[in-house]
Amino acid sequence: MTTYSRTKEFEGATFLRASFKGATLRFADLSGVTMRAVDVDGLDIDSHDLWFGSLIVNGVDVVPLVDAELNRQFPGRELQKSTTPEGLREGWAAVQAAWRTTVEGTPPELRDAHVEDEWSLAETLRHLVLATDAWLRGGILRMSQPFHEIGVIFSGAAEMGYDVSVFRTDLPTYEEILAVRAERQQMVTDALAEATPELLAEERDNPWGPGDDWHPTVGDCFRVILEEEWAHLRYIRRDLALLGAA
Repeated sequence: MTTYSRTKEFEGATFLRASFKGATLRFADLSGVTMRAVDVDGLDIDSHDLWFGSLIVNGVDVVPLVDAELNRQFPGRELQKSTTPEGLREGWAAVQAAWRTTVEGTPPELRDAHVEDEWSLAETLRHLVLATDAWLRGGILRMSQPFHEIGVIFSGAAEMGYDVSVFRTDLPTYEEILAVRAERQQMVTDALAEATPELLAEERDNPWGPGDDWHPTVGDCFRVILEEEWAHLRYIRRDLALLGAA
């Protein structure tokens, strides 16, 4: 199967009676795409940033509907948008309780299992270590080198110019992953315990883009951490359900 990577050759293109059956798109920009009279049976869309825009299906913006359904499935998820210290603390407690249920309920044989190219539970926990390091230790606390060596960074990071030399290439044990993950969870708990409205309003640099025009507030950084936690919980529960069914 042909793979198209880092190409803009399809921007503005028109496809007539073309078949995309079974195609896979990852990290693709589909903003502004128009689809008319299309067969979408089984179409599976997963967007990490869905709620920042609109998705029109038969004239209806389905983003609010999807958001409401995910909030129903994951009680406490709506608090990831909170603007108060109390709301962020409550949201953090909710997502950590949900993660505890998933981690404790996963059989050992599924901890490293994959669904296609998705991360396993062990890899997901390592990525959440990295997310905490980036947005708490790097963003909020402004540490020059915030990353733990067991973190798992996103695909293509090296090609994008990020220094990945700090990260280990060998596989840590599951017990080591859980220990580092617990340390990072406690760091967020402690930081939120001391958060005030004034602190949440303070600006920081984007930890993934030094010199970037966007300067997130401390509150923004905490909200990104919560968003990462809920999003990856959804991903791993989806995949564990598929693995369990298989």
